[in-house]
Amino acid sequence: MLHILFFLSLLFYASNGAVQDFCVADLTAPEGPAGYSCKKPAKVTVDDFVFSLGTVGNTSNIIKAAVTPAFATQFPGVNGLGISMARLDLAPDGVVPMHTHPGATEVLIVAQGTICTGFISSANSVYLATLKQGDIMVYPRGLLHFQINSGKTPALAFVSFSSANPGLQILDFALFANNLPSALVEKTTFLDDAQVKKLKAVLGGSG
Repeated sequence: MLHILFFLSLLFYASNGAVQDFCVADLTAPEGPAGYSCKKPAKVTVDDFVFSLGTVGNTSNIIKAAVTPAFATQFPGVNGLGISMARLDLAPDGVVPMHTHPGATEVLIVAQGTICTGFISSANSVYLATLKQGDIMVYPRGLLHFQINSGKTPALAFVSFSSANPGLQILDFALFANNLPSALVEKTTFLDDAQVKKLKAVLGGSG
């Protein structure tokens, strides 16, 4: 038994010794389920590990909000590290509609303004809070959540994720911004035809 444990320990240390320090994303290669392929170390520079979230996002849109991601696609240095970030700008009355991140837990910190936010558990329990500057909230992986600027001035938050590619699905767009037949949307949401057609027209859907 001791011989087996010793052999396994050697395998463990050997495998750990082969682990690379990093895997900067090679954006010229296709992205796979495990992320991007690694750029050759000789081509890696310090710029791969630096990214700016200092630019205010354009909130001149239907939701009056802007998300500036620093995921592996934008920030190659986080590829394979299990982390990423984003900047969230919310104009007055701005909203990030109900959405999920299938691949990551999210942590949000408010840097400016006031944000009403919350998430819904799989048991349909609601966890709701109004956050001010310096406040932090965590959203467990895969659960529906949202953010609303509940103040009268622009709000700013920074979010971090437990994945370099957290994924995103916005509920409103999933229902009304595609060609899913209206009859099926009505059947599964209990909305009437006029409401569904109106939302499809607003969000660019058809059918």
